[in-house]
Amino acid sequence: MRRPATPYNVVTSGQSQAAVPATKHEATMTDDELRRLVAAELSWDPRVQSAAIEVSADSGTVTLRGTVASLRLKRAAAKAAARIRGVIRVAVELRARIPGAGQPDDDDLRGDILEALMLDGSVPMTVDARVRAGFVTLTGTAQWHYQREEAESRTAEVPGVIDIDNAITLTPAAEGGDAGDAIMAAFRRNAVLEADELAVEAVLDGLVILSGTVRSWAAHGHAVAAAWSAPGVIGVDDRIRVEKAP
Repeated sequence: MRRPATPYNVVTSGQSQAAVPATKHEATMTDDELRRLVAAELSWDPRVQSAAIEVSADSGTVTLRGTVASLRLKRAAAKAAARIRGVIRVAVELRARIPGAGQPDDDDLRGDILEALMLDGSVPMTVDARVRAGFVTLTGTAQWHYQREEAESRTAEVPGVIDIDNAITLTPAAEGGDAGDAIMAAFRRNAVLEADELAVEAVLDGLVILSGTVRSWAAHGHAVAAAWSAPGVIGVDDRIRVEKAP
């Protein structure tokens, strides 16, 4: 089962923001204040081409618009925006456009991608790629979600890649135990999450359903990443809501 598209699914692991109760200032933060905080973070992060990015905010949803030189820069901007307190969703409307010489040939680009994947020991040899006009579809199989994410991350770093459709199928080596209990235990261990505000339902064929609330988009990423780490999980139905504390 393919994973749902993430609105940068940024959502992923590696976030460092703690889910703490909102301060009085945060509860009354205006859209313009949130926009300025996100813009400041984009300028602060040396991995982001902030001058090319327009930021807007509406009730906690931050939208990034503009054109950047690579998919890697597009993703770096999305991750930077997700770190900001008060952000409940990041909508990425950035375009990746290759400057200078232009778009490489599809066959050459596919060769570069396969070489990058081969050099990464975390990516199984069962992963392949198709390329059309810079748009890449990753295919094949992997045993773990982190391997699928690693393949996507490495592909995003290859010059000439405009966007990625991750169609890698998960085929776990063995069935896990009670995935629901294991995921809840991971939630309780996580310093960012309030486990009592979350719920997990394990259904058939490796699918788990997440529900409940978190207090930041960064915390949302922690919860989803924890679910994907459970043995035997091949699909996550993410129904978690991001809500500011009263």
